[in-house]
Amino acid sequence: MNGADIPMGTFAVAGNPNSGKTTLFNRLTGLRQKVANYPGVTVEKKVGLCRAGNRALELVDLPGTYSLSPRSEEERITAEVVSGLRSDLPPIQGVLCVVDATNLERSLYLALQVLDSGVPVVVVLNMMDELAQRGGRLDAAGLSRLLKVPVFPVSALKGEGMEALMSYLGSCPLRFQAEPASQTVGTWAAGPAGGLCGDCHGCGHGKGSAPASRASAVFWTEGVPEAAKRQARAGRIHRQVLKSPVEPHSLTDRVDRFVLHPLWGSLLFLLVVLLVFQSIFTWAQPAMDGMDTAVSWLGARLGNLCPPGLFRSFLVDGVVAGVGAVVVFLPQILILFFFIALLEHTGYMALSAMVMDRLMLKIGLQGKSFLPLISSYACAVPGIMATRTIENRRDRIATIFIAPFMTCSARLPVYALLIGAFVPDLPLAGGWLGLRALVLLGLYGLGFLGALGTAWLLKSSLLKSGRTPFVMELPPYRLPSIRTILILMWDRARIFLKRAGTVILSVSIVLWFLASFPRPDAQKDVRRSFAGRVGVLVEPAIRPLGFDWRIGVGLLSAQAAREVMVSTLSTVYHAGGEGADGVRRAAPERLQKTLGKALSPLAAVSLMVYFVFAMQCTSTLAVARRETGGWKWPALMFTYMTALAYLASLAVFQLGRLAGWG
Repeated sequence: MNGADIPMGTFAVAGNPNSGKTTLFNRLTGLRQKVANYPGVTVEKKVGLCRAGNRALELVDLPGTYSLSPRSEEERITAEVVSGLRSDLPPIQGVLCVVDATNLERSLYLALQVLDSGVPVVVVLNMMDELAQRGGRLDAAGLSRLLKVPVFPVSALKGEGMEALMSYLGSCPLRFQAEPASQTVGTWAAGPAGGLCGDCHGCGHGKGSAPASRASAVFWTEGVPEAAKRQARAGRIHRQVLKSPVEPHSLTDRVDRFVLHPLWGSLLFLLVVLLVFQSIFTWAQPAMDGMDTAVSWLGARLGNLCPPGLFRSFLVDGVVAGVGAVVVFLPQILILFFFIALLEHTGYMALSAMVMDRLMLKIGLQGKSFLPLISSYACAVPGIMATRTIENRRDRIATIFIAPFMTCSARLPVYALLIGAFVPDLPLAGGWLGLRALVLLGLYGLGFLGALGTAWLLKSSLLKSGRTPFVMELPPYRLPSIRTILILMWDRARIFLKRAGTVILSVSIVLWFLASFPRPDAQKDVRRSFAGRVGVLVEPAIRPLGFDWRIGVGLLSAQAAREVMVSTLSTVYHAGGEGADGVRRAAPERLQKTLGKALSPLAAVSLMVYFVFAMQCTSTLAVARRETGGWKWPALMFTYMTALAYLASLAVFQLGRLAGWG
């Protein structure tokens, strides 16, 4: 901020799910964002800086909600921020309420609730481009007169109309709403459930239920008069400002016939997954080679600057080689996040939950559980956080329990290392699919089957409950915002690199110390080092799985974070050895060749199976404890998954030996 900047305070960005709220937030803030959690809960808090003229606005991207009547943790956070009850945030100066122009009546319910709270409001009428394409026309000026607040028609995706909004934010008075928009101010009161108002509304939030639908104005209430009055008012306003009705989304209807088909929809989902895995191995390789070259160059420069000895070994072997062995897999992780964000922002992710509802029903869950499981493919921590949208507590605990079975991005470096070492790069299906991608798909599928089997077991015994109605809004298909996707990828890259600079770095340094001392014997034989002695101690327990003491050291270190396994193997297998130029190399190809000589293919398969099922993430356990309210379920989760991993790995190796594959 320079001397001409005028602080404008904190503003909240609120809106329904699929209203383009986050797209608008990213359009306004760009890369000037930071992500954390709200204190005491695992709900993600995203704050960004917006520059409007000579003003600096702090924007808070609130969780998407249909109502300020909280039925989930995300909705409670949104209601508390709007009402100024969050001690971790300064009182907000106003709300940018994002309204979907193609679903105006539904969006107006939340807008009216925010207006009734007495908070200054600017209504952002988003998706005006789509409204025009579908033949719709709204009177934005008339809407502004009826609501008594500024209304700005925009397309956050294309950036249309943003100049007028930014100009207003840069020049408007600090309190840009002089009076509330209705006479119901003052009716807010904390209810028995911690809510802020007495009504209840939203897709699936009430006690009623209805099948998933693309209808734009279907609501379920608990019969509270205030909710009915507000909904009626939203309908009247909608009829007054609608000049031309919105035609049905013909493209969505045509695509739905294929995507929602029981057979073709499932096959399409399988093809999408295959494309993702094939891309992970093909698209990422040039970037991985470039990062490997950079890591090796850094190691070489440090090696040349430092004389041979303990300090050089610490920098090159402990820091550069240890962290670099994991960082080189960042391109593969970013490709995975790219596809997850792409599927989510096109609307296909919600459709996949609808398709998978049939399967989830067979194991006692519902399609709503599928979305947290999909999120867990990126990381189990946000996946577990996403279970707060599941109303049935038993279903929610079951979903939390099986979320770590999903193959998260932390497993990807381990899989990529072992697949690259033991699976030949053979083309299949005319060359558009590779054997390595097929093996990776098998590992993901094995984890998913483990999750389904575990869920069926839980729902048949400890967590037995009745069927909960599945109600979910299906958004129309939309072109994604490349800007938003790139910002999300940048956020995830930053989180990964921060993890590499903290957890992985710390573990790498500890492992270097344990693998290098006591000297000098440890330099000649790592087996005699502290790390080697720990590995030898656990070797009898893991020998039946096909693992030696080196793998034992890796498995123990991976309890902190799964991806640490790669840096551990790099340290243990290469400690005391150097490349031809006298400098330690962190190239994955070098480690893969070493593993290819040290492990049998059957032992490598056994190790991959172990990683499919093992619970190796302290962060996941900590979040599970917080979400379930104690250590009972996390302890059972850790014990069950570790035992399952051991038994599955044991079966693979021993049966493989009996079949003559050892």
